[in-house]
Amino acid sequence: MTRAYAEVIGDPISHSKSPLIHGFWLEKLGIAADYRACHVPSQDLPAYLASRRADPHWRGCNVTIPHKEAIGVLIDAPDAKALAIGAVNTVVPLPGGGLGGTNTDVDGVADAVGDLRLDGRHAVVIGAGGAARAAFAFLATRGCASVRVLARTPDKARRAAADCGLAVDVFPFAAGTGAFAAATLVINATQLGMTGQDAMPGFVLDELALLAPGALVFDMVYAPLETALLAAARAQGARTADGLLMLVGQAAVAFGRFFGQAAPRAFDAELRERLTA
Repeated sequence: MTRAYAEVIGDPISHSKSPLIHGFWLEKLGIAADYRACHVPSQDLPAYLASRRADPHWRGCNVTIPHKEAIGVLIDAPDAKALAIGAVNTVVPLPGGGLGGTNTDVDGVADAVGDLRLDGRHAVVIGAGGAARAAFAFLATRGCASVRVLARTPDKARRAAADCGLAVDVFPFAAGTGAFAAATLVINATQLGMTGQDAMPGFVLDELALLAPGALVFDMVYAPLETALLAAARAQGARTADGLLMLVGQAAVAFGRFFGQAAPRAFDAELRERLTA
């Protein structure tokens, strides 16, 4: 008997932690379904979706690089969140037919930031790409006094924030701007500090000293989990949140869409142990 299944698609895909995360939750809830990784090159994306539309056992897919933007024009109903961010990371079959799409990265950001109070306070976002858009969409709902963006491409940063309904102050990606002064939240939405990528510049680490007391520094990078940014933030007495929190948070929302039950978050500590083993 064929079981219901969901999957993650991308190119490459072997590195994805999504099968471990969703498989863990399926096991904990005793759901007789599968979650797979499926390698889909860009040229095969339309054919992939055509085949899944016709499969009654398919419950949807998570979408990773390089398909998050391209898939939006191939599905029937991207929601407001996906349209604002300009990317889809979760696709599900709709009850009346067709394919719907959303972006749960915003939920992942919310999960990582937690109950941090931001109304009337200052936040900083490093970056202006797709991950930054998830941060912008989140911050647009939090009543910040200001959102300051460090970006190498100021116009891109302004457009991305505006698409998400957020007005920002854009600073050059350079030392001495004062962007971090009295900030309560810093979000790194770049690949700086990721394994195989450029290091986070020293001036960013130095300027963490300007943060408000009790500030939170959230790094979307999760390989490695302990980035130079997070280590420097802790050395300054700031709270920290790593990229694994966002990864699990965004996956939990997708899981509910795929399998009709809430992800069992009571087991987060055990899941984290598996992910870091």
